[in-house]
Amino acid sequence: MSKPFGPLPPEFASQTGELTIGGRAAPEWIAEHGSPLFVYDPSIVAARIAAFRGAFPAVDLHYAIKANPHPALLAAIAPLVDGLDVASAGELQKALAVKAAKSISFAGPGKRDGELEAAINAGATLNVESEGEADRAIGIGERLGITPRLAVRVNPDMELKGSGMKMGGRPSPFGIDAERAAALVQAIVRRGADWRGFHIFAGSQALDSRALIETQAATLMLAERLSEEAGHLPPLVNLGGGFGIPYFAGDTPVDVGAIGSALAEAIHASSLTAAGTSYAIELGRWLVGECGVYLSQIVDRKESRGETFLIVDGGLHHQLAASGNFGTVVRRNYPVAVAGRTGGSGSEEEVSVVGCLCTPLDRLADRVTLPRADVGDVIAIFLAGAYGATASPSAFLGHPAPTEVVVQRS
Repeated sequence: MSKPFGPLPPEFASQTGELTIGGRAAPEWIAEHGSPLFVYDPSIVAARIAAFRGAFPAVDLHYAIKANPHPALLAAIAPLVDGLDVASAGELQKALAVKAAKSISFAGPGKRDGELEAAINAGATLNVESEGEADRAIGIGERLGITPRLAVRVNPDMELKGSGMKMGGRPSPFGIDAERAAALVQAIVRRGADWRGFHIFAGSQALDSRALIETQAATLMLAERLSEEAGHLPPLVNLGGGFGIPYFAGDTPVDVGAIGSALAEAIHASSLTAAGTSYAIELGRWLVGECGVYLSQIVDRKESRGETFLIVDGGLHHQLAASGNFGTVVRRNYPVAVAGRTGGSGSEEEVSVVGCLCTPLDRLADRVTLPRADVGDVIAIFLAGAYGATASPSAFLGHPAPTEVVVQRS
């Protein structure tokens, strides 16, 4: 029985015939840059940012660059957002190339002393994840003669319901448990560091708008409580992100209008707002996930025991998530199309699209109905803008890395 695949992003859903990305047909991209290939369209990201601004006019927007740190895409995004969030010294250097250090925050457990020093030297904010990390950062600042900018990442006592990855409400390597956060704030201030506020992140890839609304309200209440316990006002409360995008059949987009309206009411009612606290939301996949398409040419078509396989020159070493091997419990199909026959044009058949790797895990689409395709045709995997090339095992089996290109508009 044929299995469904997820909904195409709106910019591609209405297309029929030959798929175009950034105004150019998929075969043109392949002819110029080869296959396999990621194509990213920054205009789609700009549309998502505009939608956020309309829904959250009083909240800063940060881009979590781990979702896609491609330098050209990052350069296009940086002027449109208020901050960049990084999680390594390598990402910090990429962020510093396009954004002032005061607009960069550095999160993640296990920061090495060299990374702490790089952030302090640059003037970026460190979201400290433990008492030990805060102590090391302050000591490094004292040695350098630089006052470190430190925010406290809190492991909240609630989780984001329905999230793909839960980041709160349980023991965690991320952040300091909420019941110890106020004491850490007091220690940071007492030792003369520049306390920049709270970072509270409860989960990611959530499509339940009501759950997001409830979590944001609970996050504000937690920030108020911790501020009162610490006796210090947070300059900024980073509410995390967690906005999901529809990858699979039956998924629906989050209602950012409803989430924004509810958050505006909660912020207006918060005692922190009246005292001068600012707020931010950090988003990764919601901004960039739908801007990317992974293109891969069919190199073989074969029949085996009644099933048809389209074998492409790419695979999970470039697009691990689409293969179902990146945190997915039950394998489901990403949106997929034959790039030359979108919109259901042509006779259809049930096929599986598999990659070139010598492992049965390398399956990009499992028993889906697509227009007839042959050797030389191009398969398009959508939602390839986030956690694609950099989140995949590109060195596995020694195949070449994919090319990544960013649409340039005059």
